[in-house]
Amino acid sequence: MPRIAPSVSREQVALEACRLLEMLEVLWGRSGVAASLPPVSPSQLRVLTVIEKWDGVNLRDLGEALGSTPPSVSRLCDRLEAAGLIQRSRGTANRREVELRLSPGGHRALKQMRAWRSGEIETVLTKVPEADLGALAESLQTFRTAALLHIGPEETGHSTGSATA
Repeated sequence: MPRIAPSVSREQVALEACRLLEMLEVLWGRSGVAASLPPVSPSQLRVLTVIEKWDGVNLRDLGEALGSTPPSVSRLCDRLEAAGLIQRSRGTANRREVELRLSPGGHRALKQMRAWRSGEIETVLTKVPEADLGALAESLQTFRTAALLHIGPEETGHSTGSATA
């Protein structure tokens, strides 16, 4: 028999989501366990994620997607390129622009990070009753869909236009 959840406000749900994110930051920030992962800051991880989804993005569009200024995005990309995680190349449509792509090392770093994070979450999920997993997965998918709608296709790499336009 399905459980009937008490009525909750969006504010209450938002506060619970914030608490969850804070707990995930603690979980993922534990030293020792994460030491085997490439040293990538949260800002750099956001850059890698956007570049992965929007292959060939230019600095201006990357800055817009991240809500960051061009100088700070350029510095982040400088560090990621020096670490071998991204590659810069001349634009194919406009040779004055620089296109950004993940390097093989960048793809590996994201894969390792996701595998480690997923493993940590799976460990936590062993504490969740089996009967609640389906509802949890459905709720997470609903939230993700709403977040993607809120952010918009340009910032998620699902733009129908050119990333270098």
